[in-house]
Amino acid sequence: MKSPIVYSGGGFDTGNLGLAALTTSVVVGLARARVADEFLVFDHSPGRAKLPHPHDCPPLDYQRQGCLWSRRVYRPDALPQIRLCARVGGLWNRTARELRRAGAMVDISGGDSFTDLYGQMRFDWILRTKVMAHEAGVQLILLPQTYGPFGTPEAERRAREAILPAAQAWARDARSFEILKELLGDAFDPERHRLGVDVAFLLPKSEPPETKLPDGLRAALAGSHPLIGVNISGLIYNDPTAARKRYGFKADYRELAIALVRWLLERDEGDVVLVPHVLAPPGVAESDPAANEVVARELAGMAGGRLHVVPPVLDASQTKWVISRCSWFCGTRMHATIAGLSSGVSTATINYSDKARGVFEGCGMGEAVVDPRQLGTQASLDAIQAIYLRREEFRQRLAKGLPRVLSTAEWQMDEIAACIRGLAPTFHATSTTGSG
Repeated sequence: MKSPIVYSGGGFDTGNLGLAALTTSVVVGLARARVADEFLVFDHSPGRAKLPHPHDCPPLDYQRQGCLWSRRVYRPDALPQIRLCARVGGLWNRTARELRRAGAMVDISGGDSFTDLYGQMRFDWILRTKVMAHEAGVQLILLPQTYGPFGTPEAERRAREAILPAAQAWARDARSFEILKELLGDAFDPERHRLGVDVAFLLPKSEPPETKLPDGLRAALAGSHPLIGVNISGLIYNDPTAARKRYGFKADYRELAIALVRWLLERDEGDVVLVPHVLAPPGVAESDPAANEVVARELAGMAGGRLHVVPPVLDASQTKWVISRCSWFCGTRMHATIAGLSSGVSTATINYSDKARGVFEGCGMGEAVVDPRQLGTQASLDAIQAIYLRREEFRQRLAKGLPRVLSTAEWQMDEIAACIRGLAPTFHATSTTGSG
């Protein structure tokens, strides 16, 4: 019986399909590599529950376990209790005992949360799961992710100390890899500190049941008429004032999103589908479905049945299948655009952080990035329209760059699996580290 693999920094319970895409891709990849008989996914919901066997993977034991940032230390699913019990042998805490016997903890930090940009509490949580692995003597592998930015020298120091004992630390793009190298300084080791790609490039597609799709959308997906996809970020659309303040937008994102969809409908070159990627309920600022509904109502009078909205009931793999059916796709949520890029769809992004630019550059698609922090509303719209008009050129560029990215994604999963098995020399060099 192989030791369990613990996955942290993601999960399926947030409504964020980007996090679900990362989690699915990792679990599927490692399950198919047969590195363990058990997978334990740390998430943010109380208690424990079985997970379904994902995407034709081996019938192993897949479970989720709450690992909560809670001051109620008497709770067995509170991170402070799990951490304390793991330090001293496991005691009465089942999760702590499983962590101590784990073959590895693989940690992805939400893909982009290994930073103090989102506040001190979130940064503390991101660090403490890693430190917990070190304290328990468990091999830690930092999966491909973004590192930084860090606002203070103290944050840089704490991040460096969390990375140093890891058996491997992967960056998911060249820009972040340079940050990782600068952070580690003389401790940088090319055998352990690696450049890869976002694991979601390997996310499997899955056709959704017909019952989950409205009749009009189902007909559009099955028809021969081109389908054009747009992902609107509720995080930006629903509170544009906060977004301008937080991210420094010059463009008005609401005006930009509506103008883009209107222009696509006016060209009458295909049906347009609005694709949510964070499925928060109405009233929650991050809700993509709420933003979609506002845009759909605004343009209903001119759409003539050619504007469709994906209902917020699909999982990450089903959403990727919908995006893969598009002839062109423009997204703001980064993992919505990765679903397009990894499917070979000519894809553009309205980018409000440098993490997306690195992903697009890695596919040879750097010119398909529009930055509303640098451009005003009309200039941003002009840039997106120009990308759309060159969509066939970009599709051909992607066709050349994508095989290398997919090959890298498969190679890195093999390297991670080898490290877990204890075959990689990096494992033997770091297997005695346990404190962080």
